[in-house]
Amino acid sequence: MTFLYKADPGRGRQWARLFAEKAPDIPFRLWPDAGDPSSVRYLAAWQPPDDPVRAFPNLEVVFSVGAGIDQFDLSRVPEHVAVVRMIEPGIIEGMVEYVTQAVLTIHRDLFDYALQQQQRVWHERPPRAAATRRIGVLGLGMLGTTVLERLRLFNFPCAGWSRSPRALDGIECYVGSETLDTFLARTDILISLLPLTPETRGLLDRQLFAKLPQGASFVSVGRGPQVNQQDLLDALDSGPLHSAILDVTDPEPLPASHPLWTHPRVRITPHIASTTRPDTAVDVVLDNLRRHREGLPMLGLIDRKLGY
Repeated sequence: MTFLYKADPGRGRQWARLFAEKAPDIPFRLWPDAGDPSSVRYLAAWQPPDDPVRAFPNLEVVFSVGAGIDQFDLSRVPEHVAVVRMIEPGIIEGMVEYVTQAVLTIHRDLFDYALQQQQRVWHERPPRAAATRRIGVLGLGMLGTTVLERLRLFNFPCAGWSRSPRALDGIECYVGSETLDTFLARTDILISLLPLTPETRGLLDRQLFAKLPQGASFVSVGRGPQVNQQDLLDALDSGPLHSAILDVTDPEPLPASHPLWTHPRVRITPHIASTTRPDTAVDVVLDNLRRHREGLPMLGLIDRKLGY
């Protein structure tokens, strides 16, 4: 019943230490030292081997070490093998911190003050009450829901949009493509936390940005291929967008010559908004192993039809 880890080796060594402390009865191995392939029942990976079941014929569960599974080729993972995305406190806390910082950067006019600083201009801008700055989150999974709950505490009017119906206390919930335009029209800071699926690839384009109010801003923390980057630049230069904070791009990293790097109203970070913490991740994985053994539903088990 071997557990095999195939991702960042440094973090893998931390996982190995934590498994030894908390689950010494479970054999733990680090890729590429898989030991007997037939004994591997569980695989934690950023990207599994090309043909995981051929490599490990008795594989039962594949765990993603990240919150998404779009980097997986699910066609190579048979239906009888469960695929579980990572839902753990470290990922959630990191995303809440990042998005809160991004929203407050925009809300407190720090883009404008940065430009003033470059020009050595000391000029106070009129403050705007949080209650007049409307937040909208695309994607109401665990991350989107928690982000909205935190931003509510600042008195921002908060709304979320999702494919499936949701009901959240104190948050306007929009569902389905027929409500998307209405959701966008009431959103001053748009935050994308959507999973990457065929439906969301390229969704954030010229037409979508045009439906935001003049002076709106954009925070991208989902996946880079969801954004048409030329349309984003056009929306910043001649459309409704005032500023954008991007933690994801396509490709990653962007080419050195890409204009997003030097745009005065764009801030780019290298996909660091939220990362898995080994200590909390191992606790979640061990709980899921217990659930799997007891025939209970695992936390983060994906729906293959939806792709997340």
